[in-house]
Amino acid sequence: MTKHKISIIALVLTAIALSLAYYKHKSLGLPLLSSQQSDVWTVEAKLQFKANGGPAKASFYVPRDPPGFVKLNEDFISSNYGLATERDDVNQQALWAVRRAKGKQVLYYRMEFTRDSSPYERNTSPRPPYPSVPIYEEPLGSAVRAVLKDVRSHSADIVTFTRELLLRLNNPKPDQNISLINKTGRGSVEWVRQLIDILAGARIPARIVYVLPLQDLVKHGTLVPWIEVHNDFEWVPFDPVSGQQGFRDDILVWRTGDDPLVTIAGGQPAEVDFSISRHALSQVSIAEQWARQTNSRLMDFSLFALPVQTQNVYRIILMVPLGALVIVILRNLVGLATFGTFMPVLIALAFRETSLMWGVILFTALVIVGLTLRLYLEQLKLLLVPRLAAVLTIVIMLIAFFSIISVQLELERGLSVALFPVVILAMTIERMSIVLEENGTQEAIKLGMGSMFSAIIGYLVMTNPQLGHIIFVFPECLLIVLAITLVLGRYTGYRLLELWRFRSLIKEADKI
Repeated sequence: MTKHKISIIALVLTAIALSLAYYKHKSLGLPLLSSQQSDVWTVEAKLQFKANGGPAKASFYVPRDPPGFVKLNEDFISSNYGLATERDDVNQQALWAVRRAKGKQVLYYRMEFTRDSSPYERNTSPRPPYPSVPIYEEPLGSAVRAVLKDVRSHSADIVTFTRELLLRLNNPKPDQNISLINKTGRGSVEWVRQLIDILAGARIPARIVYVLPLQDLVKHGTLVPWIEVHNDFEWVPFDPVSGQQGFRDDILVWRTGDDPLVTIAGGQPAEVDFSISRHALSQVSIAEQWARQTNSRLMDFSLFALPVQTQNVYRIILMVPLGALVIVILRNLVGLATFGTFMPVLIALAFRETSLMWGVILFTALVIVGLTLRLYLEQLKLLLVPRLAAVLTIVIMLIAFFSIISVQLELERGLSVALFPVVILAMTIERMSIVLEENGTQEAIKLGMGSMFSAIIGYLVMTNPQLGHIIFVFPECLLIVLAITLVLGRYTGYRLLELWRFRSLIKEADKI
């Protein structure tokens, strides 16, 4: 009954840990890989205008919720200007105002964003009314009607109709009707407006969308007009030049509609200049910025909310349960004998500062010298507590001696010997001496080698960067470590070393 209870507890702990980790990964984008990075784009819009000397107001369209991207940070930079923002169903406006302004005025808008890994949400805004058929001037009207009739016969719905129309209008070898329509110049704002009128001739709702092509190290970017058509369910974007459906990964939707990008009151018309740059940022930093942007409190109750110095301490402490799990596996499954459970783990922590090779050398040297002196103290017939205090004093003196020698030999790693847990070293020397007296040299060496091997394996596990990242970012994964420990705590079968030890008996039993 107890075994089944432990199994249920272990399953519940594992389910809780995996659920919390999955939620944090999906909701905040916390990465599963320590080296995972993403491209972060920075776009800066610079507004310049000349004020008349009285009150001045500037209205500027800024991205609202650009599809395919997550807005990480947004700054409105101005001096002495008041700021307000207004949002509607599709757009967002920044409104600057000042009581008195004269001469050249410069306003900045800066935004940082990255790609959104979540599935694209369909733009299912209410269906707009069907447009009225425009009255075209001749001979343009005859050309438009001829083209629409031909396109309708080669399409099945609104999307295929729009794609077919764009392909015909962008044909490098246009016929007479297409040439007449394309007099305004393909790709220009006027041409896209004319395209909306042409689609209105087929009673298809369409609107203009201004996008910003993303290229690194751009100093003078400009907005490019695209077109969206409504297919009775959602708005479907198209590149008016290539006819490609959907926004590309290198396209940032800036605003929807054909209103002026900037409106100035109390000054001359403004000039707008866009600058674009790209840099790589760790996914953890992106998740922190996204949490602040969305006012999520989840990161406030994570280890990232702690001071950096405290975070560094927990990066080490949280790995101790993994080291303890290694010792459990080596003792309960492998059958490796060690001096206790926590001594190899603490020695492994000391190896973090000395490196593995130097740690093994220094640990072995200290134990050998300390054990020799401890055996000499045995002849003095000291009581237990004074004997332990004497061993502790000897260990500290040995550590100081090794540090002095390291300085003289210019061995920087030797200075880290002071980080060894001196109490554990003293207890190790004491226990080895007792085992040496009671069970002989072979048993003492066996336990010492087992402790050293366990410390090495624990060091390799506790210094693994991927495991350290997982445990620190998702500390709930320690519940999985706890679950495994509970399950192993009920294991009473043969150990691997026991199978090797009794292999001859197993062979004889198989023959019988």
